[in-house]
Amino acid sequence: MSTPPQRFEILLVPEHVEGRDAATLAQFAIRSAVVETTGRQGSSGYPRYVGDGIEADIDPATRTVEALLVDGAELDYGLSARVVDATDR
Repeated sequence: MSTPPQRFEILLVPEHVEGRDAATLAQFAIRSAVVETTGRQGSSGYPRYVGDGIEADIDPATRTVEALLVDGAELDYGLSARVVDATDR
């Protein structure tokens, strides 16, 4: 069993933005945050990451955000959370 990554960057982008390239996503991001693992599982069963006002349960294998709070609230409609390696940019 491999160890999950210690940190990711979460980019909040408008839903219509396509692609997975970190540089392209960063151009359209309205907010970004580097999140680090807490060492605990979130309510979704995936590792919990926290940082810069964002709490997220992330599936490290697929880089899918399974649960997300931004400043303690759910993500606004029309926005999407994308996960990239914290070192991609």
